[in-house]
Amino acid sequence: MIKQFAFIAAMACFSLSAFSQEITLEDIWKKGTFRQQSVYGVRSMVDGLHYTTMDRTETGTEINKYSYESGEKVETILSEEQLKTKSGDDDASIDGYRFSSNEKFLLISFDVEHIYRHSTVERYYIVDLDKGSTRLLEKEGKQRHATFSPDGVNIAYVRGNDLFVQDYQTAKVTQVTTDGKKNSIINGYADWVYEEEFAMDKAFFWSPDGSKIAYYRTDESKVMEYNMQKFTELYPQDYLFKYPKAGEDNARVAIKIYDLNSAKTSPVKVDPYEYIPRIKWTQSSDFLAVMTMPRLQNQLEIILVETNTLATKSIYSEVSKTYIEISDDLTFFGDNAGFIWKSEKDGYFHLYKYDLNGKNETQLTSGKWEVRDFAGYDAVNKKLFFTASMNKPIDTELYSLPLDGGEPSLLSPATGSSRASFSKTFDYFILYHNDANTPQRITLHDGDGKEIRMLEDNNDLKETMNGMALSDVSFFDMSTSENVKLNGWMMKPADFDKKMKYPVLMFVYGGPGSQTVTNAMSGNYWWHQYLCQQGYIVVSIDNRGTGARGRDFRTQTYEQLGKLETLDQIEGAKWLAKQKYVDAERIGIWGWSYGGYMSSLCLMDGADVFKAAIAVAPVTNWRFYDSIYTERYMGLPKDNPDGYDDNSPINHVETLEGKYLLVHGTGDDNVHYQNSVEMIDALVKANKQFDFASYPERNHGIYGGNTRLHLFTKMSDFISTNL
Repeated sequence: MIKQFAFIAAMACFSLSAFSQEITLEDIWKKGTFRQQSVYGVRSMVDGLHYTTMDRTETGTEINKYSYESGEKVETILSEEQLKTKSGDDDASIDGYRFSSNEKFLLISFDVEHIYRHSTVERYYIVDLDKGSTRLLEKEGKQRHATFSPDGVNIAYVRGNDLFVQDYQTAKVTQVTTDGKKNSIINGYADWVYEEEFAMDKAFFWSPDGSKIAYYRTDESKVMEYNMQKFTELYPQDYLFKYPKAGEDNARVAIKIYDLNSAKTSPVKVDPYEYIPRIKWTQSSDFLAVMTMPRLQNQLEIILVETNTLATKSIYSEVSKTYIEISDDLTFFGDNAGFIWKSEKDGYFHLYKYDLNGKNETQLTSGKWEVRDFAGYDAVNKKLFFTASMNKPIDTELYSLPLDGGEPSLLSPATGSSRASFSKTFDYFILYHNDANTPQRITLHDGDGKEIRMLEDNNDLKETMNGMALSDVSFFDMSTSENVKLNGWMMKPADFDKKMKYPVLMFVYGGPGSQTVTNAMSGNYWWHQYLCQQGYIVVSIDNRGTGARGRDFRTQTYEQLGKLETLDQIEGAKWLAKQKYVDAERIGIWGWSYGGYMSSLCLMDGADVFKAAIAVAPVTNWRFYDSIYTERYMGLPKDNPDGYDDNSPINHVETLEGKYLLVHGTGDDNVHYQNSVEMIDALVKANKQFDFASYPERNHGIYGGNTRLHLFTKMSDFISTNL
């Protein structure tokens, strides 16, 4: 069997070398040979006719202003050289920027230090573009989230764990909070679990007229600390941070409103809740919307706070038998006319319109398809924009829709994957589009969808690809023994011979609402192409619980994560094994994070199907993972102990028969290294052999320097040896 595969691989390499360039891991992870070009950091200016970007030049970074219509550069607003000269600081750099509302001042961030997935601390320069003057926001230390007020008078920011306001023309500083304390009280930014699971880091928000600030006060004093060792010193240092695991104490979150005119802070009082996943000002500084949820996240309340009297009323309520997903799609109209909200209460995610009291509901979109994201509302033309998978779950299209009714208008290709970035006036949008076999094409359009010009076509990469014998990503569907239809894609070697039998590597993620089977060029596209050149077929299948197929399909996995997903992946492998061109004895699977959890379970529960598996940064026991994510899909451990334990790979090691590669970074603040330590302990107790790779100080993404090249070399070697 091994000799036969060696012959197949050799023939594959011979035939490819005769016609095209052979892909190497260095091409993918070191040289950037196949890196796609994009249009990054486009920010619409207030007039809606121009935008700014950060451009890298030989002399440093520049903030440049461009015309949407012509694409021509209008002016350089600020260069790094100018910043160094104005500030007298040779170490000054432009790592990020924010305009004041009148676009006459800039906040320049530099010396940025990353903390978790989204959070950073940095230093800031304030630049007066008219006068040409430059000064530091604060002379010492680092801050976070420095943000101009809408009225162009103040800057709010967080220093340490407290919130501050500075009049940026007089430099007068007001300390809004004084009780901030590390690993205890946070004012103005989110704790770890809110940042990761509610995708928020900045936790203060200016009112529309700049007279008030609504902010989160988070008391995490009762949350247990996680100890993550840092190995960079002679004696390893302990890094302690608050991380609520499933069933453990969460931080207590409260919303407060600071009035700049009276210098008074007032608490917002709402009914008992566990989470406040979002707050949002209406178009008026008189009203603040506060979303609340119970711990099981099966009910959502939107409460309107009258900020002068602090009176509250509920304007929206939704209850689910399982759970409710949070989005940023709450949008208020001007003149307190009402709001738009996205809900799946009819079984699919759709857009709804309400008045400001939460009455007069109008369902704006409907059908057995899903709205992906609300992209914006054009108040002048009373038109909204959204992305959706209207035709197939694998595609994402861009649409416009009149607010007062009518049919959606398609503004993008009908197939593939599309997203858009709009100007502030909705006169223009930039469309990013690609499909599973084609790099992205980036174009500028007017508000009606008419293409104005090309911004980036990636022609150089396309020409490179045209000169290579690459494997096409082809889509298929299959039915399980329970008559469940599953979507999949397959990549066969470019010189595929239907008379031969090929080993298969399956790629899985599989978590709630996720998809790997999309008509988009995936992040692992080139490594999968590399494997195809080595003589493998690569396949991915979206199991039950994944997204874009409605609420019922997604929530089947509620309270039993891993059970149905694993059954579906095993059935997918069995379906593949029946194909005449597949070597049924050599089917493997790999995944990262939730996918590592899945690949581990599949190897153990599907010991008769899978020969090998790679698990990168996997959850191995749901009791180890955070409260918000885990309890949303599993409930509390005390209420669902079997759900937690029955489908955790750590409890299934006795059935392991195939080859297993376990990979983890020691600096993973998300899926803790503890998961792999406990997995290893269980494997040792069961006397099961395995391979293991540990990456010092690397976080959940396991990257930096040669890290990805080393990791994917190890994974490739493991596959060639064991599959």
